[in-house]
Amino acid sequence: MKPCWIDTHCHLDAPEFGADHALAAQARTHAQALGVGLCVVPAVARGNFDGVRQLAHRLGDAYALGIHPLYVPQAQEADLDALDAALGAHRDDPRLVAVGEIGLDFFVPALCTSEMRERQQHFYRAQLKLARQHGLPVILHVRRSADVLLKHLRELPTGGGIAHAFNGSEQQAQAFLGLGFKLGFGGAVTFEPARQLRRLAASLPLSALVLETDAPDIPPQWLYTTAAQRAAGQAQGVNSPAELPRMGEVVADLRGISVHELALATTANALTALPRLNALWSQHLALQAAAP
Repeated sequence: MKPCWIDTHCHLDAPEFGADHALAAQARTHAQALGVGLCVVPAVARGNFDGVRQLAHRLGDAYALGIHPLYVPQAQEADLDALDAALGAHRDDPRLVAVGEIGLDFFVPALCTSEMRERQQHFYRAQLKLARQHGLPVILHVRRSADVLLKHLRELPTGGGIAHAFNGSEQQAQAFLGLGFKLGFGGAVTFEPARQLRRLAASLPLSALVLETDAPDIPPQWLYTTAAQRAAGQAQGVNSPAELPRMGEVVADLRGISVHELALATTANALTALPRLNALWSQHLALQAAAP
């Protein structure tokens, strides 16, 4: 029996998967055949709240609703009201599993002015409050912002969730774990020069890790092309949930454990981080058992 996986973060509504999401459906079918039983599709702005919800239902996956820090510059206070309303309207939807993708980004220069940092933190705190109000975990965008993210989480604890695309220090990792979070590992860990990240993937408690692709972003090493290669006409492969099992093989090799052991552990960790996934996963396993 092949290992079963959960991709805890992939943007299947992205333009790379086609305006009508036909390529998303193809990607999911391929991933399903490789053992990826569930994907979590996070929203990034008010404009795709309905889109990710409808896509998750169409594909049999899960979704999260939130305002991504990269979309904060054009976001309005009314968008927070819309998020509150959407979380309330779909509170009984078993496929709604988190508030996300939310967080802080102190890497993009345009977001690093003092004014924009304050604006990001305002939207982040407001969404932490909504997660608490609606009883949902959060999926966090953490880019050169871990310490500030953690400060606000300590003031407004949500009970947990996932620190997506974690790439911080061991001390920061332990701080997230102490607040009930799991850490997302994906394409970045497949690059040999990412020594600190690979060391963390190998040494952190197995109970800390979940896997993700962030598709179509953060391609693994085998899909990546350099800027020079792209300038020469070599296309970069599109990351998709179908790459998750191979990413899992890399992490399992780093840890010196079997792929099956890693799949079982990371699936259990995802179910702990996003409790509403449990019912969906049970349905998936029942369908698998009933298949000829």
